[in-house]
Amino acid sequence: MVANPGGGSTDAGGGSVRHIPVLLEEVLAALAPAPGKLILDGTFGAGGYSSAILAAGAEVIALDRDPTAIASGQAMVAAHKGHLRLVHSQFSHLADHAPQGGLDGVVLDIGVSSMQIDEAERGFSFQKNGPLDMRMSAEGVSAADVVNRAKVADLIRIFHFLGEESQAPRIAHAIEKRRAEKPFETTRDLAGLIELVTPRKMKDKIHPATRVFQALRIFVNDELGELAQALFAAETALKPGGRLVVVTFHSLEDRIVKKFFSDRAGKASGSRHLPVAHERAATFASIGRPMVSASETEAEVNPRARSAKLRAGLRTDAAAESADMSLFGFPNLASLGKLGG
Repeated sequence: MVANPGGGSTDAGGGSVRHIPVLLEEVLAALAPAPGKLILDGTFGAGGYSSAILAAGAEVIALDRDPTAIASGQAMVAAHKGHLRLVHSQFSHLADHAPQGGLDGVVLDIGVSSMQIDEAERGFSFQKNGPLDMRMSAEGVSAADVVNRAKVADLIRIFHFLGEESQAPRIAHAIEKRRAEKPFETTRDLAGLIELVTPRKMKDKIHPATRVFQALRIFVNDELGELAQALFAAETALKPGGRLVVVTFHSLEDRIVKKFFSDRAGKASGSRHLPVAHERAATFASIGRPMVSASETEAEVNPRARSAKLRAGLRTDAAAESADMSLFGFPNLASLGKLGG
């Protein structure tokens, strides 16, 4: 998965790339920031989107779950003199930070930032040896806890679903055998085992550990659940005419956003073989094309933009629907609470 464009990027576990906000023009076109509008940036990172929104004259409430990003952003807060409010919070809680009158826009970009990748002690990258951590919020269950304590069946499900790793069973069983002798402690420790179990072939474009590291990061930070809850929260927090803009970098994330907007389009429920049960009022209308991807020019300049997809919706005046997580069909993965931390 490519990283958060608000804070730079990398591949799922590789080296960092200098900060260039992805799909910035397209994000601004869909978000339509302007003087008098209040926009919430749910993934502040290094402030790439927030800076551009502020430059357009809008006020910004920015969130980030990473305390390092909050600390690094204080200079930007001071420079904008009351126009930017930076809050330490997960974006799934964005409705808690919206004013009673609602927001004019919400923008989310999904992933891990270059600031996190560049810090070896955070354990996101197998190219930078450090503790096997991967926690964006620096608290809770770590990747080492998962690798050393999860049942093999759970590891297989995590690697297969969240990393789309075809060799999940082989890697999980190898982890079980090795951790019985010595627990995994570092990123290189785990990456080295994966290289031995599934050696890189000449045709492979990515490192053998890429998908496993991606899966662990998504699981440890509950990234898919956070995204789903953030979409429901945005539906509640946006005023009629407000805009929700989401940039994803992975098929799992894009699938969640696509399902959400499709469900909120107000299609009638029921089967084509049965009478319509009831009509549902749309809570979001489409903005432009259903999906926008990076141009060839942007992809050449910024390779991480190749997988980026933007989807956006315009909030109607219909009441928000229930936050039913069954909409997304998530599998039953291991419980973080049972792994300790």
